[in-house]
Amino acid sequence: MAVDQDSVSRILSVLSHTLRRDILLVLSEKGECSFTDLMNALNVDTGKLSFHIRNLEPFLEQTPTGRYKLSKMGENAMRLIKDLEVWAGEVEVAAKASALQVATFKRRSLAFLIDLTIVSAIAILITLPQTFSLLVGGSHFQDINLVFVLILPLFWIYSTLLEGFAGQSLGKRVVGLKVVRIDGKKLSYDHAAVRNFGKAFLLPFDLLFGLRIKDDRFVRYFDKFAGTMVIDLRL
Repeated sequence: MAVDQDSVSRILSVLSHTLRRDILLVLSEKGECSFTDLMNALNVDTGKLSFHIRNLEPFLEQTPTGRYKLSKMGENAMRLIKDLEVWAGEVEVAAKASALQVATFKRRSLAFLIDLTIVSAIAILITLPQTFSLLVGGSHFQDINLVFVLILPLFWIYSTLLEGFAGQSLGKRVVGLKVVRIDGKKLSYDHAAVRNFGKAFLLPFDLLFGLRIKDDRFVRYFDKFAGTMVIDLRL
């Protein structure tokens, strides 16, 4: 069935005004409101509210007591508005993300090697008695394995704490990189923990699935999963 584009334009024109969308939102949240309730909720005068309610006539119904509520068309309009708000948010996020300089794989690898070296040194210090016996030739394989087993969880904790606090591990700070959320909000420890789980425990698979995403922001899959990206602060 052919769509009447003029009707579509009229509907969008009615919904384009912020106050009209606010009227629909208040009614959607409260169910029913009197004229006075709407005035108080929206902080507008009688004349202004009357004008916009008349424009919203197809989207509203009145109860026998004279209170306003959403009509079926009004409920559909609210679904449309919420979908548009989500879409607008995604557009804004994409615009912010495109303005940031994504870190290259080479620079991220350099930061990773620096961090791995630091964590390995810490693991060796923690297991110093076993490490000493290894150097003097008295170590068993289980002593060697203890160092390597300790590195993975230690690397995850180290990366999560530093990135959750400031968005930078020591390696990223040296190289000039920073982890940010793609929605522009502050990076939390939860996001840092998720993105670094793949790096610490599932790195080959993390990189493999990250490459299949084909998005420069997500070198690793767990970055996409956490909604984070690594940016280069020196460009």
